[in-house]
Amino acid sequence: MALTISYPEALPVSARREDILDAVANNQVVVIAGETGSGKTTQLPKMLIELGLAEKGMIGHTQPRRLAARTVAERIAEEMGTKIGDEVGFHVRFTGEVSRNTKLKVMTDGILLAEIQRDKLLKKYSAIIIDEAHERSLNIDFLLGYLKQIMPKRPDLKIIITSATIDPERFAAHFGKLDADGELVPAPILEVSGRTFPVELRYRPLSAELDLVDEDADADSLEDDRDPLDAVTDAVRELAAEAPGDILIFFSGEREIRDAADALRALVASNKRLPRYEVLPLFARLSLAEQHKVFHPGGAPRIILATNVAETSLTVPGIKYVIDTGTARISRYSHRTKVQRLPIERVSQASANQRSGRSGRTSDGIAIRLYSEEDYLSRPEFTDPEILRTNLASVILQMISMGVVASAAEVAQFPFVQPPEARAISDGVNLLRELGALEGDKRAKITAVGRQLAQLPLDVRLGRMIVEGAQRGVAKELMVLAAGLSIQDPRERPSEDTGQRERAVELHKRFVDEKSDFISLLNLWAYLREQQQELSSSAFRRLCKAEFINYLRVREWQDLFTQLRQLAKPLGVTVAAAPIEPAANEDAVHKSLLAGLLGHIGLYDERKREYAGARGTRFAIFPGSGLFKKSPTWIMSAELVETSRLWARTNAAIDPAWVEELAPHLVKHTYSEPHWSRRNGSVMGYEKVTLFGLPIVPRRQFHYWRVDKDLARELFIRHALVEGDWRTHHKFFAKNRALLEEVEELETRMRRHDLRISDEDLFAFYDARVGEQVYSERHFDRWWKKARTEDPTLLDFDPEALLAADAQELDEKAFPTTWPLGSIHLPLSYEYNPAAQAGQGDGVTLTVPVVFLNQLDPARFAWLIPGLRHELLTALIRSMPKAIRKNFVPAPDVAAKALAMLDADFDPAVDDLAESLALVLRRLRGVVVEPSVFDFSALPAHLRFGFIVTDAANKVIGRGDDLAALQYKLASANRAALASGVNSPGLPGPSGKKQGKGGKAGTAGAASGKPGAPAPAAKKSQGATGAWDQRKLSAWPQLEAKGETLGDTLPAKVTTTVMGQQITAYPGLVDNGATADLTVFRTPLERDAAHRSGVIRLLMLSLPPAAKFVTTHLNNTEKLAFTQNPHGSIDKLIADCTMAAVDKLVPEKLPMNRKAFEALFETVRAEQIDTVFTITAVVAKVFASATRIAKALKSTTSLAMFAAVSDVKSQVEQLIYPGFIAATGAAHLMRLPRYLQGIELRLEKLSGGAVTRDGQALMVIQKLEDDYDAALDRVPQGARLPATLAEVKWMLEEMRISLFAQELGTAYSVSEKRIRKAIKDGLDAL
Repeated sequence: MALTISYPEALPVSARREDILDAVANNQVVVIAGETGSGKTTQLPKMLIELGLAEKGMIGHTQPRRLAARTVAERIAEEMGTKIGDEVGFHVRFTGEVSRNTKLKVMTDGILLAEIQRDKLLKKYSAIIIDEAHERSLNIDFLLGYLKQIMPKRPDLKIIITSATIDPERFAAHFGKLDADGELVPAPILEVSGRTFPVELRYRPLSAELDLVDEDADADSLEDDRDPLDAVTDAVRELAAEAPGDILIFFSGEREIRDAADALRALVASNKRLPRYEVLPLFARLSLAEQHKVFHPGGAPRIILATNVAETSLTVPGIKYVIDTGTARISRYSHRTKVQRLPIERVSQASANQRSGRSGRTSDGIAIRLYSEEDYLSRPEFTDPEILRTNLASVILQMISMGVVASAAEVAQFPFVQPPEARAISDGVNLLRELGALEGDKRAKITAVGRQLAQLPLDVRLGRMIVEGAQRGVAKELMVLAAGLSIQDPRERPSEDTGQRERAVELHKRFVDEKSDFISLLNLWAYLREQQQELSSSAFRRLCKAEFINYLRVREWQDLFTQLRQLAKPLGVTVAAAPIEPAANEDAVHKSLLAGLLGHIGLYDERKREYAGARGTRFAIFPGSGLFKKSPTWIMSAELVETSRLWARTNAAIDPAWVEELAPHLVKHTYSEPHWSRRNGSVMGYEKVTLFGLPIVPRRQFHYWRVDKDLARELFIRHALVEGDWRTHHKFFAKNRALLEEVEELETRMRRHDLRISDEDLFAFYDARVGEQVYSERHFDRWWKKARTEDPTLLDFDPEALLAADAQELDEKAFPTTWPLGSIHLPLSYEYNPAAQAGQGDGVTLTVPVVFLNQLDPARFAWLIPGLRHELLTALIRSMPKAIRKNFVPAPDVAAKALAMLDADFDPAVDDLAESLALVLRRLRGVVVEPSVFDFSALPAHLRFGFIVTDAANKVIGRGDDLAALQYKLASANRAALASGVNSPGLPGPSGKKQGKGGKAGTAGAASGKPGAPAPAAKKSQGATGAWDQRKLSAWPQLEAKGETLGDTLPAKVTTTVMGQQITAYPGLVDNGATADLTVFRTPLERDAAHRSGVIRLLMLSLPPAAKFVTTHLNNTEKLAFTQNPHGSIDKLIADCTMAAVDKLVPEKLPMNRKAFEALFETVRAEQIDTVFTITAVVAKVFASATRIAKALKSTTSLAMFAAVSDVKSQVEQLIYPGFIAATGAAHLMRLPRYLQGIELRLEKLSGGAVTRDGQALMVIQKLEDDYDAALDRVPQGARLPATLAEVKWMLEEMRISLFAQELGTAYSVSEKRIRKAIKDGLDAL
């Protein structure tokens, strides 16, 4: 078909036709600069055809947008009289009409880039037109660089660059050539003027101007800066006064537009002088219906509120006036946060000129700039090209896949118009590495995944999702999502003033998934596909409109999905025809998404209520997301955009474990705390896994040998083999541990830590023998299974080699392991713990069964053991008072000599240590040393014997280092053990032949005056066996008859053999307060004291009551005196007197059988009443005297006598108290009136003025009483007071007589020395 070539004269480019033809014919590159409307886009291709270039090849014509490519092709075809797809064709992503006859091909710049992969020198083209080059998109900059690169190889290729009048010189310089002198000769530039009308510029800055005429004005008189909305409304008022016309106002974003729309509508409604303007917003997210209003003017004047989309991309008809706020949201990549930002910035001068130029398209116009002219002049001349403010990942990947560069390392050498910063290239490479598209080394070569991504005309992140989705069987879902994320959201959001916002939100909620916005998109897709199949085309359109879904975007979404499906086929990705089920493969879908969004994950920070993102970023979930109010712990986001803050759009909750699965090449592993684990039989450590600084796995235990085999082997040997912290059944290990324990036990006994060879020696032993591949118990078992077949003794210790060189000279006998007790040996244990705290042991400890506790003599253990005796003597010498200690220095040397003398002349089994040491020291230095000067309580713990007492079940029932205290504390347990162990007659048999009649024989006997009647069946104590532990007796105990005995005699002692050792116990009765018990005692003295109380209790239970008879026969004086008694009632007092009377009638030789007891009973019964009266007579005297003393004390008010009066009160309280009669005993009770008489005489002397002498005597008696109190404090709680120590109380009373009432005379000789000796003897008896 013959082509018609003509040039409309109205177009400015037609006037320059000859110049353009000449420039193209004589130059390889020509730059054509002209404003929009000059006709360069449609007329230049015809000029190239006129030059005959179409005969040599196809003419390629690129457009930055798909819509423009098709529109331009249709216009050129119409002007040339041909059809689309014939001589003139077009090709955009996924669609096109091109044939063999095509001479001119209009296409997007992306299509030309894709063709470079197959035709690197673009041989099918004779000329290339790069239109709208001033937009400086990534594709345009890459094409410009690539064309320059192939120019030397294609000198016949004509290159025409068209641009608005924005910096055309840069393009000319880019394609310039060096002349003979080495100077750059730029490509020729031809300018074609556009069709414009004059535009008046008015500057109306937000800040008020200073009136320079007003000389009184100062800085403080300046008005505050105006609100931007006020400035806009003022400008509208100003333009409303001009000729009628539409107003275009530029804002930075949607929020500002909505605020301004509200303000302007209010202004128009309230000001009747203003034209009835129709206020219309214009931004990308606006619904099609609302956009339609902008491009189809009505009758009313309009105010269009637009973003920078109206600068060059869209031509709004009818604009006469422009208001420029001077700002815009410019897409800019942040090198710090690694995300694309949309900050509000001041526009460049070029953008400002483009904005103002919009008012001069159809007539003279006015442009009001809401900033000053100085501000305008200070702005950058041009907007930064996209290559300087975006991520270069896609460009780099295409360059490598096309072979333009061999690797990412060569990208920096590519001839870009404006080379990007090195860090921008680095960020792009890093993103590709993150996605697995490039190798991790320095050259960064493309991987198999990268080649797949390069074949998908998508953002690399979306492409990576599809590739991963194909591997996981969810390619269809991922293609749907990739297509959906590549377009604007089909869900429309009506403006507030329409009143339909809430309705739209409610309808869109049906698709929301609370855990994933991606699933929400799939829900929407599934719903739309279902409705589309059920409804007609027109019905489906109506549905979309009614439910606020943009039908055209839905079609675009579906078309893009279809195209993706076709593009993925060469990659071997097939998509099932079955409909999508969003909930069926959620995890697989999200894992596939995550493969492309690894840099867009976040961990919720509860404290700051925001997310910590990759590389230190912090962001929040965008309010429009379905997860906005949920705040899951981990999320991924399809997009991170920075406006007022960093927002995450289109999000989903994720499991951080997926990250480790998907990005093993990116995560960083940090290993810490290697330690031996006995439970795992391996050296374990803790692993922290992070991705871009986020803790994917905060702390996870793992086998350390996987990362450090040498360290794992060393720690295994040290802990498992050397230290023995290992549970295993290997025989060599048990044998070696036994040998080590023997040496360690020897070290403990000798209180040394240097007898065994060091751990390093043991480590060297194992290290030389254990296989190199042994890192854990499992490895060891596998190695040892083979090694022991060759040498079973390979790992056996040599016992002699375990001891250090000087260990052979030690005397182990000095540190015995047992303590001899008769024919048995009790075990000794040792602890070496110098820093022992309370409750911890240090030194030597004897473990003794409770049955032998009474067999131990505390004096014997004061000598300690031979190995510690020198240290013991040294400590005892140092414990002496300084005045004595100074004669025995140096203490260790003196102790050594003393030890030699003790070993030679004294026997620890017989002699007292303190007395023996005192004697030896006197011999050594001639200084008299009293045995009492040695302070045994000051000895360190390891120089005092420790004792552990166990019961028959080997359970510890007591421990401590005070043997006497333990013996008293555990006396009842000891008696029970003795009673259980001794050979004793058993209880009467069940026939009851030896019991009294009835179940209460003992009680019946007492009631009938027959004390000899046998006691009822005795109750055994818990855990005891035998008859020597009978409780709650009311009559003489019944024992099993043997031979001629009647079964009622208590032997003096009983013996048996326990563990080979003969033990002796002493049976006797004891008073328990209400009845008597039969038990055994450890010593005869203890038995005699207790047996007396038991006999008295049985007599009291057998005797008839005497209280009534005694009370009726008291004389008046006695009755009066008894009313002063401290018992509370006369009956209790008589009972107390009765017990004292019985005590007086019981002889020193106590009955040990029933016959003797019955005889004693008869004697006591016969003399009971008379003796009671004797006691009551004494008690009456005591009470009468006590009454007089109390009266005298009450009348004494002299302060000088205060100390004496206090002493007397204390003395009386110690003598007279509830129960004092029986407690005092008949013997001492008879002397009680004399002691009280002595008090009365003392008070008379005090009244007579003998205060000074009394005070001197008081000091003597108080010092003695202090010594006595100290001795009582040393008696273990609950222990029976030794008779010798108990007698000291009455010696003190006699001492008071000798000091305060000598004329009364003492019952026996008494002195301070005698009392102190009695105290010492009493303590020795403990």
